[in-house]
Order: sequence, then structure tokens, then C-alpha cells
Amino acid sequence: MTKSTRNWIGLTALSLGVFMALLDVTIVNVALPTMVRDFNESFNSVQWVLNAYSLVLGVTLLIVSKIGDMYGLKRVFVISLAVFVLASAVNGLAPNLLILDIGRGVQALGGAGMNALAMALVAVTFQGSKRGVALGILGSVIGLSSASGPLVGGYLVAQFGWRSIFYVNIPIGIIAIILTMIYVDEVPDLSRSQHIDFIGMILSAGSLFALIYGLILKESHQHWSWTSPQMLGWFGSAVVLFALFIWAESRIKQPMVNLAMFKNPHFVGTVMVALALGAGIYSYNTYLTALMQNYMGYTALQAGTRQLTISIWSLILGPLTGYLGNRYSKKWMISGSLFLGGIGFLMLANAMTVRVSFAQLWPGMVLMGITNGLVNPLLNSSGMEGVAVREMGMASGLINVFRQIGVTLGIVCLGLVQSNVYEHYLNQHIGQVSSMPKAAATGIHQALVEAGPFSGHAIAFSDRLSKMPFGHAIQQMVWQAYANGTRAVTLTAAGIVVVGGICAAVLMRNHAVKTSQRD
Repeated sequence: MTKSTRNWIGLTALSLGVFMALLDVTIVNVALPTMVRDFNESFNSVQWVLNAYSLVLGVTLLIVSKIGDMYGLKRVFVISLAVFVLASAVNGLAPNLLILDIGRGVQALGGAGMNALAMALVAVTFQGSKRGVALGILGSVIGLSSASGPLVGGYLVAQFGWRSIFYVNIPIGIIAIILTMIYVDEVPDLSRSQHIDFIGMILSAGSLFALIYGLILKESHQHWSWTSPQMLGWFGSAVVLFALFIWAESRIKQPMVNLAMFKNPHFVGTVMVALALGAGIYSYNTYLTALMQNYMGYTALQAGTRQLTISIWSLILGPLTGYLGNRYSKKWMISGSLFLGGIGFLMLANAMTVRVSFAQLWPGMVLMGITNGLVNPLLNSSGMEGVAVREMGMASGLINVFRQIGVTLGIVCLGLVQSNVYEHYLNQHIGQVSSMPKAAATGIHQALVEAGPFSGHAIAFSDRLSKMPFGHAIQQMVWQAYANGTRAVTLTAAGIVVVGGICAAVLMRNHAVKTSQRD
């Protein structure tokens, strides 16, 4: 077998790992209602099945990246795969919610290693024009996995129950482990020449934990002010710990993160695009899924099938972007694609009415998918340019951290936009519903506000309210409030991706400069 064939089989193994790791960020969404019934727990409690994974993934990405750079990318990737598979088995067997939450945290630890190190392994394995194509394929897998969670999860839950979304990882993970061990070459072990930066690891983990946990709390308590003691405590801690991290890293001989990477405008532009991609496109999928299921009446599987309009482009365009990126400017392709995504969001915003249909949504969704399908692969290959082999794991980890923080930040901020517009419309129009007693208006208004945009539909279209003489008027009001909120969310997402396009145009370079090294 030729070395080239070995490398492409190795790419398949790495892609399987990344696909599982990122799929498990979104696949659980559609299983939450079933878990609520099975465990007899509240929705807020069950939501920690999602939060535990996102929190541990974000906190450990940089740490695992550095360990991979020091002790071998392949070795740490295989260990991460094994941890992920074992945790998936535990999750599938979980007898209660506590075990499932713990298992999800451990699973995210494995997912962090797979997610952070696969890109670095591909960049080391492939050279020249083949590197762009290989990273393009990996980028298409990243985009496809992030966008196909609702479809895969909807099918598995409907056919085999929620435990199947974890069991399916076991055979795929075992195959990925075997292929990686046989067909992926190891990079040099640098552990003898480097020391572990425990201070940097503790401060980075603490800062990311405070930031992400604060955002999770804000998502659960949207009426809390940003200046409330709870928010100031967590976000203030994140800022202080981050400042200490920068101070410590600038004084340590062998730091966890080479801060010189952030003196390179090209790399800064790359991570800003990753942030915009997560906050603008990936987080928006949550609200698009809610629109389709809660208000348009689609099942999880039906909504996931229609969202192939977005995800299929990652599969089509990924390999093509590697070829195009070798011939044309990655910088302008990324910037132009993000502007194209902005146009797609404007088309979606224009379609957000009380009579919205899939026929009105799909043109904007196609442009969203094309943007994701082009930007993600180009971002990966562009981010690796000018990075030394010994720091590729960290560079990959930083890109993934910014993408993950973007997703979390985007979900929270877009949720606040939607809730504020939704509540504002209800406040203005609840008193205009004719023939509704004042006491009823007060009670219904309070119930709708407490339920929020995602659950207000269930109250408005309940059997009891539908039979009221003013029921139809309430339903139309809630529909319009939700449409207005979703339009505002869509316009906000448009602004985020356009800002990302501007960052790419201003900061990124056609030919990246090699990052300076520290001894």
C-alpha cells in the first residue's frame, strides 16, 4: 500500500472522530423531551445533558491541544477516542440523570481531544496542494456534523429511542481507533524537551469555565441583568483569570500558548471568523429548528430532513474548497462567502411572517449552507498556514475554542434578542384583544412571558385556550410575536456574519507569515 493511500485512509479515521465529537453537541437536542419523560425530571434539569458537554468541551480544548503537541498528536487522539467510546457506553446505560450528566462530561473530554487534534494531524500528514484538499474534506465533515444533528438524532430517537444516540458511537469509534492506529503516523514526542505549564492550564480552564458557565446561566435566566451580581461575578472572574493567564504566559519560558500567535493579524482574523461562524450560523440552527418544530408543526425528523438544505453543501463543497483554496485567495473567498451568508439571512428575515412556509425559507437556507460549506474548510487550511509543526495542535485548539465559544455566545445573545422582541410585542398587544376580561389578560400574559418564545405556542394553542372566544386572537398575537422575534434573531445573525466577513477582509493575508517561535 502506498503512503498516499495510507494517508487518505487515515483521513477517514480522523474524520469519523471529528464527526462523532461535533455531532454529539447537537444530536441530543431532539432527545431532550423523551429524556424528560423517562427520567421524570424537569426540562431545565435535563438540559444539563447539553450543558455538561458544551462546558467541558470548551474548557478542555486548549489543555488537550497542548498535551497533544507535547506527547504526540496521534497518541492523545487515540486515547481521546477510547474515552469517548467508553463514555458513550456509560451514557447509553445511564440509570439516572446524574450518571448521564457525568458521562456527558467525560464524553466531552474525549470529544475535545478528537476535535482539537484531528485538524493538526491532517495538517502534519499532508503536504502541498494535498493539504488543502484534505483539510477541505475535514472542514466539510465539521460543517456536516454540526448541521446534521437534528436529522440524525430525530431518526435514531424515533426508531430506536434516545439511548441509541450514544450506542451508535461505539462501533464507529472502535473502527476509528483501529484505522487511526494502523494508518495515521505519529508526530515527534516533545515531552522530554518541554515542561507542562500547569499555571497556564489552570488559569485558562478557570477563565473559560467562568465565561461559558456564566453564559449558560444567562441562557437559563434571561431576565437577569448583565450587571446583576450573578453575571458580574462569573464574567468578572473570567476577565480576571484571563488577565492573569496573559500575564503568566508572557513570563513563562515554555508557555501553554505562544502569545506571539496573536501578534499575527492573519491568525487573529482566522479565529474571529471562527467566532462569527459559531455565533452567526451554528447557533442560528437552534432557532431555525425551534421554528420548524414548535411553530411550523414539523417533527424532529421532518425538520432535520429539510435542514439538509443547509448541511448538504458541506458535503458537496468541502473537497472543492481545497482545490479552489490552492488556486485562489482564501482570504477573499472566506470574506465573500460570509457576505453571501449575510444575504441569505436577509432573505430568511424577509420570509419571517405568521404564514412562513418552507418554500419561503429554503433559498436563504441554501445560501447559509453554501457559506458554511465554503468557510469552514477554508478556515481550517488558512488557520494552519505559517504555524510550526510543534504548535499545530494548539492552533487547531484555538480555532475550535473560538468556534465553540461563538456557538455558546450566539445561542445566548440570539435568545435574548428573541425574548426581548417577543415580550415587547406581547406587552403592546395583549390589552388590544377584544372581549377578554382584564384578569384573564393578566394571567395569560404572565404565562406567555414565563413560557418564553419556545413554549408560548403550546399555551396559545392548548385545548382550553382554543375554546375561548378570544382564543384565535391570542394565537395570532403569539404567532406574530414569535415571527417578529425570529426576524430580529435572523437580522442579528446577518450582522454577525457580515462583521466576520469584514474581519477576514481586513486582518487575513493571502500568504500567512510564519509565527515567531519561543525557545
